[in-house]
Formats: sequence, structure tokens, C-alpha cells
Amino acid sequence: MNRYDLIVIGTGPAGLHAAIQAAKLGRRVAAIERQKVIGGVCVNTGTIPSKAVREAILYLSGIRQRDFYGSSYTVKPEITMEDITQRVSHVIRAERDVIHGHFKRNHIDLHYGQARFLSPHRIAVDTLTGQTDEYEADFFMVCVGTRPARSPQFPVDGKDIHDADTILNMERLPRSLTIIGAGVVGVEYACMFAALGIPVTIIEARPRMLDNIDEEIVEALQFHMREMDVVFSLGEKCEKVYVNERGDVLIETESQKLVRAETVLYAVGRTGNTEELNLPAAGLRADHRDRIQVNEHYQTEAPHIYAAGDVIGFPALASVSMEQGRMAACHAFGLDCQADPRLFPYGIYTIPEISYVGRNERELTEAKVPYATGVARYRESARGMLIGDIKGMLKLLFHREDHRLLGVQILGEGASELVHIGQAVMSFDGPVDYFVNTVFNYPTLAECYKRAAFTGLNKLG
Repeated sequence: MNRYDLIVIGTGPAGLHAAIQAAKLGRRVAAIERQKVIGGVCVNTGTIPSKAVREAILYLSGIRQRDFYGSSYTVKPEITMEDITQRVSHVIRAERDVIHGHFKRNHIDLHYGQARFLSPHRIAVDTLTGQTDEYEADFFMVCVGTRPARSPQFPVDGKDIHDADTILNMERLPRSLTIIGAGVVGVEYACMFAALGIPVTIIEARPRMLDNIDEEIVEALQFHMREMDVVFSLGEKCEKVYVNERGDVLIETESQKLVRAETVLYAVGRTGNTEELNLPAAGLRADHRDRIQVNEHYQTEAPHIYAAGDVIGFPALASVSMEQGRMAACHAFGLDCQADPRLFPYGIYTIPEISYVGRNERELTEAKVPYATGVARYRESARGMLIGDIKGMLKLLFHREDHRLLGVQILGEGASELVHIGQAVMSFDGPVDYFVNTVFNYPTLAECYKRAAFTGLNKLG
């Protein structure tokens, strides 16, 4: 029987980075992957494919150039699903190759099959060839990710009714799309399909979309989405979805509305992939959504078993999962490894994209922190005009007394790149004055930091 210092279950971002970190510390490491391909949801059905689709749509639809060439401008008059998925296949293959290279260079053993615990320090792996292998380890890392939540009222069939795992398998683009759920996945796909001129309706039980994001940013995004003819039905609970005899998909709401669409995307929540792990054999249990609870070091109820990534819940972002996996491996092998969760950046790839770090206005208000804001608009920036983004905005939140930067909220082209400037300043408790006294390249979007800082400080008199 093979014995390892660490066995990582799952090869998504958390599992990959946990395995690499442990290997860099000279430990013997194995990774178990239940699929035929590595990379987890991130590479195969989630983050990478959806962002590849987004980039393909942004290019083919010509939406970035419409401020110059008119609202009807497109690069390709008739865009097909094949046009879009060509890029997806290429990017996925490249990412898988990169991950294989990481495993090989770090001498991490890779085993394919479904893992299940036999005891706290032993697992069985039911391989893809039908045999069962057993392994022991001093430490385990559960990084099995999540899958879209399912409900009997919303029978996902991969044909008329989709979830995030099946939506990109459509043979052709739909004539209309209704999305149930206004979380990150639902809103991102709404923007993508709307950019193609497809009528999109979003139905959400909560009164607003993207709850954890600054309200001003969400309002601006919603305005731009409405400009793309997205229809919002917020505060509306769906009762059931079904296909009628004519092949139309119908959505019945709690308020007795009947919404008709050719295709439906069900994007309400995700559930952990833990049901086949036989957690009780290791002294563990999952919550009502099959997720695993951990402490601040990512340890489970069994201290030698760690969990990281989407399977532990919020924020369920690839970037955060990578760091969680790395920090968990460091803790397991006694290495001091610190990362401040308050400085984790968040990126939402809507059109236009959103990114933020730190706290928003609601959080600062609830905490009774005296703060001021400064806003810069892309349209006031030469770079914004050059790239045709006159909708973007950058918002700084800082302490009124000592001027410490408390949060950065960005909507617009390059938001997920720009946010790291603010993140770096926040990491050393820097003041907003830093941007006033810093020279930025011209013309760049980064100049918005200086403009926003001036605007905010001028408010203080």
C-alpha cells in the first residue's frame, strides 16, 4: 500500500496549489481526480470556459467598438455557437497542459478515480478502469468543489433547461433566454447572451442582485444591462419550470406570472461534491448543502484533514481557492503562511466587469466607520475614450480622519486588473494621498486612482 505525507482529493485550484505547496516543502504528495481530465470545475465547466466564451462574445459582437462605429456594429454578422466554443476548446486544452506540467515538475503522483474514506488515515480509490486501490496519508486535503444545485421543480435536461454545467453544450444559440437566479453565474451569462442581441430575462427571489457588492456599482451595472435589453424580475420567486407541447419553456412564479422562453438557465446555488467520499469513516460530516465546515486554518473536525475551495462555501472564487489550498498545506506542515482575507480581491466578469477589494459603503456604515468617497469616471480619462469605454467608474472609500484606504470598487474594462493597485496600497494601510502623490502612465485607466483620490479629498475641504 502506498503511503504519502499528503493526499489531495480534487485537482481544481485549491487542490493544485495545496499539492504544489506541499511538494515544494519536500513532502511526498498524491492527487486524486475522479474525472478523466484534471482542473476541476474551474478549467472544465466553470471559470475558464465561461471567461473564454465572454472574450469570444466581446470580440465577435463588436460591443467594445460600438461607441465608435454605432450600436449595430458587429465583427461577424451571424454568430453561431460553434464560433464561440472554438476558443473555449483551445483554452481548456492549454490550461490542462499547464496543470499537467505543474504535477510533473513537482513530482506529484496523479491517480484517477473516485476517492472514499475507509478510516481517518486511509482512502480507497475506485479507478476508471474498474479496480480499487488503497492509499494512506498523514494529512488529507479535500478540494472536491461543487456542482450546480438541482431541484425537482426545475428539471435540468441539458436541452431546454440548463445549469452552469450544461449551458455551453448547446448546439445553437437560443432565440430567448430566461435565467433563474441573479447571483454571479446568472448575471455573467445574462450579460454574455444579451451582448449577442438575445432577449434575456432574469428572475430573482431577492429584491436585488449581487447582494455583497456596493449598491452604487450594482445600480450602474443594472442600468447598462437594461441598455442591452435585459429584463429584470426581482423579488419574484419561481414555482416551477416545464416544457409545453409546442416545445416552449414556461416558468410559473409565486405571483401567478407565466414567463415564456426558448431556453432556461437555472443558476440558483451550488452543492458540495462530498456525497461519495464516505465522510463518516473519517469522523466528518457535511452540512445541508454537502459542504464541509473548517476553522481559520482550513482544518475540519478531524485536525489532520483539511478542506479548501468551493466545498467550504463563500466566496467560492478560483483565486481565493488557490490561496486557501496553499495556506492549508503550509499549516499542515508547520510553515508560517499568512494571507489577510480582508484583502482578497473579487472579480465578476459581467459586461462591463466588476472588481472590488475591501469594504463597501453598507459595511462601513453598519460598522460606524467615518468614511469618504471619491469617484472617477472612465469617460473623464483619455484611455477610457481611446478604448471606447465611457461607462466605467472607479470608486475609492477611505477613512475621513487618517485617510486610510478602506475599499476599492470598480466597474468597467480592466476592473479585475486595476483593483490590484488599490489592494497593494491597502496591504500596507496606505492613505488615499498615495495616489495623489504618485505619477501614473498617461494615458491609462490607472490614472482614475489619482482622479478619484483628488475628488474624495476635495470633499473634505
